[in-house]
Amino acid sequence: MKGGYIPAARQQKIYEIVRQRGIVKVTDLSSSLKVSEITIRRDLDILEQKGLLERTHGGAIFTQRMKTEPLYIQKNLRYRDEKESIGREVNRLIEDGDTLLINSGSTTLQVIRHIHGKDINVITSNLGAVTEPNDRIKTLILVGGIYRYQSNSLVGGFTSLILDQVYGSKAIIGVDGISVKYGLTTPVHQEAEVAKAMIERTKGPVIVVADHRKLGVTSNFVTAPIEKVDILVTDDNFNEDYREELENAGIKIVIAKTGSNAE
Repeated sequence: MKGGYIPAARQQKIYEIVRQRGIVKVTDLSSSLKVSEITIRRDLDILEQKGLLERTHGGAIFTQRMKTEPLYIQKNLRYRDEKESIGREVNRLIEDGDTLLINSGSTTLQVIRHIHGKDINVITSNLGAVTEPNDRIKTLILVGGIYRYQSNSLVGGFTSLILDQVYGSKAIIGVDGISVKYGLTTPVHQEAEVAKAMIERTKGPVIVVADHRKLGVTSNFVTAPIEKVDILVTDDNFNEDYREELENAGIKIVIAKTGSNAE
């Protein structure tokens, strides 16, 4: 099987396809570019070495880098429909008597907002929780620490001291990026440390809440490897091509229906 591209041009074409689609399979690239699967795999390896994509078992995922942290006030206004749907869906995973460890973020705030019909305890670094009165939350504990305006959250040594004194039955973790290869990442090391501590202090499932745009995104600081995640709750714009890779990593995927698709 021979294609009409020289290697450099073919690799550029592959990169453009991966960037456009988000995730691709070796078989599809081989058929489209009329070269062998071995050649495609070699090209993908080269592109991965350049940091342009992430190799998977059967193909590749476009690597998006988040270098800086957007302000919380900006994030809170973006993609509200998706985040609200995720918040509603997570409520189905919460049980009476749960103690939830919840980190900062606009999506986790929607989780707190949509808790209902449950008698639970919430321990959180998300200061937005105090503006979301909810009589179904039996006890709301804000971890101590240094206030970060950028994320409307609490971080630092005092935060760690409090988290060292508790155990959660579930952790609900918002992320800036999720990747099978690179795990959960964020551009701010203080936020990574808080989320990491919450995961370590949880005896039950770790639930990651992330809209579909965060799949394949990586940033500077690791919160946890992908193996730490039990459940991913995302919206119904989720690219199904990601499913196999995530499920092979042991993650249960829960799709939240948005807008007119919601129940």
